[in-house]
Order: sequence, then C-alpha cells, then structure tokens
Amino acid sequence: MNKQLLKYTQDTIDCWVESWGIENTYVAFSGGADSTVLLDIARRLYPEMKAVFNNTGLELPEIVRFVKTFDNVDTLYPKIPFHKVIEKYGWPVVSKEQSQFLSEIRTTKSEKLLNIRLNGNKYNRGKVSDKWKFLIAAPFKISHQCCNKLKKEPAKRYEKETGRHPVLGIMAEESALRKQAHSCNVYDSKRPISKPLLHWTKDDIWNYIRENDVKYCEVYDKGWDRTGCIFCLYGIHRESPNRLEKLHELHPKLYDFVINKLGAKEILDYIKCKY
Repeated sequence: MNKQLLKYTQDTIDCWVESWGIENTYVAFSGGADSTVLLDIARRLYPEMKAVFNNTGLELPEIVRFVKTFDNVDTLYPKIPFHKVIEKYGWPVVSKEQSQFLSEIRTTKSEKLLNIRLNGNKYNRGKVSDKWKFLIAAPFKISHQCCNKLKKEPAKRYEKETGRHPVLGIMAEESALRKQAHSCNVYDSKRPISKPLLHWTKDDIWNYIRENDVKYCEVYDKGWDRTGCIFCLYGIHRESPNRLEKLHELHPKLYDFVINKLGAKEILDYIKCKY
C-alpha cells in the first residue's frame, strides 16, 4: 500500500471533519469494496463516523446483508422505485451522458440544444455518438434520471434534514468525467463533498484490504468485480461476461425479473447485447 497516498487520504478526511464537525459529516457506504475501504479508514480516525447506505432496491442481496453487519448506519430509500422510474422516464442505457443526450433529443423544444445533441458544439462535443444514433428511434424510453431519482435525491434529502456533508468513495479512474476532477475536498459548491479516494486505483483498494485484513462483501469472491445497481444497463455492452450474465448464475429469479418482467430483453436485443 502506498503510504503517501494513504496519508493524503487521511489528511483529506481530517480536514473535512475539522471543517464541519464529526456530527455534520458522513461516509456514503454502498457496501462495495471502495466505500468499505473508505469507511475503514474514516473510522480508524473517527470511530463514531456515521455511515449512510442508500438502498435503491437494486442492490445485490449479499450487499444488503453485508451492510447490516455494520453499526451506526442510516439507510435511505428512494421515493420512486426503479420500475416506476423506467416507466416514467426511461431506461439507463450506454452511459449517463449518452442517455441524457438521447432523452433531450426526444424531449427538447430548443432548436439550439437539438442541433448540439445531433451535431455537437463548436468543439464537436455534446452530441450523441454516431455509434448510438440509431437509439434515437428506439421503441422504448431512454433517460439518465434513474441515478437522480434512486441515489441523488434521497442523499440530498438526508443532507438537508441532518445538515451532514458526505465523504464519497469516488475514484478518478472510474469514468472520463471523474478524471476531470482535481480537488478532493470541495467546499464552495451547492453540495459540498469530500472525495478522499480520488487518486486511488482498484489495485490500491485491494492492497489496502489485504494488508489491513478488512472484511468485504462475499460477491467479490463469486466473480463480481464491482457492485452497484444490478439492473443498470450503463456500460453493459463493454463487459464480458456482463453483469446480467453474472446475475443469471448468482440470482436466476432476479435475472428473470429484469429480463422478462421489467422488459430489459427488448432493450438488450435492440442494442445487440448478449444476456
């Protein structure tokens, strides 16, 4: 384990707690390896650190059981369940950015925005990728609202009610958008957040787990390399085997529910993704 990296993370958490007070901070705890490491580091510094688990209804059963083994954890729930989100707004497909662009093409009344989403801005950005333009005519709804409704809104309500500010297990290597982030503690925004793991990699996470004998969720020993919303279709076309194929092996009833009851079969057939 990189000791300098760990020290930087500890200092980042220290600064956050010193700025707001331990009673006004919390660790966002998903039950995944990243947030498990984050909570372990935080509680070695501050044993009374609050953890918050956002149960979207799309968590693996193993994750829910694992989270219940921890003390001092508040659990949040969304106001609207996943099946209502996809019914009202649409499915999360390809990526968060592309699903937003596709949704806006279908719903915007602004000719300017429509032109950008179809053709890009002067920097050739902000448009639906040529690869996915066929989804404009897809016979099902597409939207980026799932994460907003199931994750962001419950967290924002909690923060408003409690006055607490989150410590998040975000790592820059996980997405192109996150790679653009540079500051670990962001104070001057509408939603102040701390990102002590911003410069960590997956190898750093697992090195910390092994060196400190940190307990982690059993799904990682069953072929899952990441957790999260099990019915989410973001990036599924790049995975092999993908999360639904793994779900079929681990929880066939949940697999049948999303494929046949919720209708993921239609979407996956349309984008030619195996399942």
